[in-house]
Amino acid sequence: MTHTATLPLLLKQLRLSSFSRHWETLLEQSAQRHWNAAQYLTALCEQELADRHSRRIDRYAKESQLPLGKTLSSFDFVQLPHLKAEQFEALATSTDWVHQARNLLLFGASGVGKTHLAAAIGHGLTERGIRVRHYTTTALVQQLQQARERLQIEDALQKLDKYKVLILDDFGYVKKSDQETFVRFELIAHRYETGSLIITSNQPFSEWGRIFPDEMMTVAAIDRLVHHANLIEVQSDSYRRKAAMRQMAAEQTPTMPGDPRPPAEASVTV
Repeated sequence: MTHTATLPLLLKQLRLSSFSRHWETLLEQSAQRHWNAAQYLTALCEQELADRHSRRIDRYAKESQLPLGKTLSSFDFVQLPHLKAEQFEALATSTDWVHQARNLLLFGASGVGKTHLAAAIGHGLTERGIRVRHYTTTALVQQLQQARERLQIEDALQKLDKYKVLILDDFGYVKKSDQETFVRFELIAHRYETGSLIITSNQPFSEWGRIFPDEMMTVAAIDRLVHHANLIEVQSDSYRRKAAMRQMAAEQTPTMPGDPRPPAEASVTV
């Protein structure tokens, strides 16, 4: 006769944590609904898989370092009517372009919402099981430069391969030096046709000679980025400035005694 007293220990050894938490509850449901053994086992397996998926998504969200609150639902597309919300929704919910190692390049002046849009897409992909990592370009370039000085640049690049999508924010703000230029190009070349990059830049390609001092390197970098890519230009007055002005207007609007209307809320900034 098989005893169930050791079942919790066995499930722990097998690392079936959801089985351990739910087997008794599902056993009661099984008796009530007259499940056979296969149906009961199926329900347990489905619960285990669902819990593992949830824990994996939570882990991906934490490691992504994405800015909190930067979602498509909090982005004010009304302020940028030339952008199609459906296009960004598709990028955030469809993983096909990621599995094809395509890139996304967002261009526009400072404060127009590029970082918010890139982060929102990152959040959407993370929720669909894609590993994403957000970096300011300056920080990542410095990390890679330090690895290069230790003769470990290949190891550093390979560690980044676990992320299907790398978000390089403020690409044009990186200080130009021979060492930083080289590792920046190495990153682009290493990811070419193997992993996706989402890049935000306040400088159009015509100005990238300021980023890559060598013309041949500039052309080679752009060629690799755009070969499989979506390019979107975000044109607007500063999104942040508009939001700040609305905030100031709301704070300066007096509320009359007895007026039931609450003060206007500030829009989410980028």
